[in-house]
Amino acid sequence: MTSSPIPVILDVDTGIDDAMALMFAVRHPALDVQAISCVAGNASIERVVSNTLQILDVLGAPEIPVAAGAIRPLVEQARDASWVHGESGLGNLSLPTSARTVEPVHAVELMRRTIVDSAEKITLIALAPLTNLALLLRMHPEVADRIERIVCMGGSASIGNATPVAEFNVWHDPEAAHVVFNSGVPLTLYGLDVFNVVEVPNETVAELHTVQDPVAQALASLLGFEVTDPADGTKVTHTLIGDAGAVCALVAPELFTTEHRRLQVELAPGLSRGQTIVDRRSFGGEESVHGTVEPWPTADVCLGVDVDAVLELFLGTVLQK
Repeated sequence: MTSSPIPVILDVDTGIDDAMALMFAVRHPALDVQAISCVAGNASIERVVSNTLQILDVLGAPEIPVAAGAIRPLVEQARDASWVHGESGLGNLSLPTSARTVEPVHAVELMRRTIVDSAEKITLIALAPLTNLALLLRMHPEVADRIERIVCMGGSASIGNATPVAEFNVWHDPEAAHVVFNSGVPLTLYGLDVFNVVEVPNETVAELHTVQDPVAQALASLLGFEVTDPADGTKVTHTLIGDAGAVCALVAPELFTTEHRRLQVELAPGLSRGQTIVDRRSFGGEESVHGTVEPWPTADVCLGVDVDAVLELFLGTVLQK
């Protein structure tokens, strides 16, 4: 007996890897994309919305409600990642302006409405700073029980990227991440521990350039974007599937190794602000003995991945092989 598709809402700041995540989510038969909420992050909210609509056009996707959300984090100013994703957010990919329309409501209202109207619980796939989700959970706490799970591309149990210890999405809005992580909604964290290793081989990217299909051509352009390291000017081409891996983790969790761990977000100013602290100890520490720390929330943290199998799943789905 075939199970029905999982109803999902994608929350995106559509840059290069969000675009690939959209490609995968829209084309995978196990997912029913009911809405897309946009938030400033990799690019401005205007760019994010435009990029999202353009990617849906390339896919020939059905009409999916898309709405613009938060233009900045809860506390700090917006800080984009144009050095990683290019000025447009889509690297060198140039696409015509979309004729699709944007919902005339804030993304938070689109999410609330979609969750409340759904006959089934909704899974939220968060691929961006968590500002929209934090606003949703604070403004409409009653929807928490209608959310099956939040699958979040964010954080790290090891290295950072925005800073030595903080991953970009959590670092961009630590307060929002704190709200979401402490909301009580079941959480899967797809962080840099797995994000940084699921990489498309260069020869595969070269092959994609020869495929006469608009989606393959768009994917090749996204994967082939050359980044200049702001620290030393080094040119680097990243062929990671990035955010798309988080969507793969929802569809095929058996391809990932996860651990149920306590975690928290560092909010204090300083070098570690925005760090996701994942407690991987097998025993309690001094804070347990002396009662100096409030109980932490928990999440299923992705720490390992079958890279070849995930790439096969991703490419096979996007290219409809």
